Amino acid sequence: MAFKTGDFVKVEKDGAFFEGHVIPGEAGYITLKMVGGGYVAGFLESEVQVTLLPPVAAPPEVPKQVVRNTAKGAGIKITPSGKKITIITTGGTIASYVNTETGTVQPTFTGEDLLLEVPELEGFADFKIRDVFSLLSENMKPENWKELAQVIHDEIKAGADGIIVTHGTDTMTYSAAAAAYMIETPVPIIFTGSQRSPDRPSSDNHMNLMCAARAAAGDIAEVLIVMHGSTSDDFCSLHRAVKARKMHTSRRDTFKSVNMFPIANMDYFTGELTFLSEFVDYSKRGENILKITPALEEKCAIVKFVPGADPSILNYYIDSGYKGIVLEGVGLGHVSDDWVPALQKAADKKIPVVVTSQCINGSTALGTYETGLAMRKAGVVEAVDQLTESVFVKLMWLLGQGLDYEKVKELISTEMKGDMSSMIID
Repeated sequence: MAFKTGDFVKVEKDGAFFEGHVIPGEAGYITLKMVGGGYVAGFLESEVQVTLLPPVAAPPEVPKQVVRNTAKGAGIKITPSGKKITIITTGGTIASYVNTETGTVQPTFTGEDLLLEVPELEGFADFKIRDVFSLLSENMKPENWKELAQVIHDEIKAGADGIIVTHGTDTMTYSAAAAAYMIETPVPIIFTGSQRSPDRPSSDNHMNLMCAARAAAGDIAEVLIVMHGSTSDDFCSLHRAVKARKMHTSRRDTFKSVNMFPIANMDYFTGELTFLSEFVDYSKRGENILKITPALEEKCAIVKFVPGADPSILNYYIDSGYKGIVLEGVGLGHVSDDWVPALQKAADKKIPVVVTSQCINGSTALGTYETGLAMRKAGVVEAVDQLTESVFVKLMWLLGQGLDYEKVKELISTEMKGDMSSMIID
């Protein structure tokens, strides 16, 4: 039967029934904003029976003044911290809700709205709100990283004992790495977000904010990513920002530490920390003197090598005036032999090329095979076990400090902010 966007319909597929409002979708599919929870489902038109139902009002949009959420948090123990904590909002899923007309997620919540979602935090700290951006994180740019770092610095300088940054998960590791390299911090800087918006029954925003607040009041004075440690509502993991990666598109425990354990896990109900390795040291509250160096060289690129790739890809960036390149090689960091002349061309032009591995775990090791030795001779520097995301930001930051070619090559493969593991976890 014919249907159009906005119709209220019942879809039958294999004996199961689904009701909802038709929203825009791909040709050949019927896409529904489902009743009872707001989830979106798509069906091949050729495989379903569609029945038009009498019109009903679409689910109401989330009001601007969010009602206190009292449904979560039963059994949680909270002891007032006496700390001053600034919550800096940038948008993302944690600050979003589902648009009832399109079925898409849009950032609309403020920091005050987020606090209302977690009433257990009332009295835990003296919270200050800074609503800086309202962006889905794919729209964050290096200029936003610099502005965010400056706001964080200014809040700490004004007396904040801890910082929470709410951020979209897709590019959180880039923004968090930028903050880590730009800021020497005497207090915790905690990035958190959610995989599912607050209007979803399975939203992870409540637990992530609870754990982030406790971490911001704690003694680990580094830039951390604090998110679900499992698919259940039981604990959050505290990841060093420069060693974490988003590993799943939708799971609530999407973030994992790579080549190291998380610094600790935090119990959702008690706030108790369990440290996971005796080999991981961390900066403690008050150890560092506040400092910011926010300059970045934005004309840097990430290039991914694939079998048969034409080295003219690399030549494009060299000839276009790029100042630094991160090259994702295969295995131990290799590219094919015919890329070596382009690598030498970059070196001749004093453009640092840093090689990482497309493998998730392990380290680069260009001294193992002849191809790797040729890459070394052509001036390539190894990232060792640094992540592509963090070493890309690190390269932008080092070049932004006005350092010369040889100094950048030296420092890019030198441990900073815990970005290289003392013991790689297989």
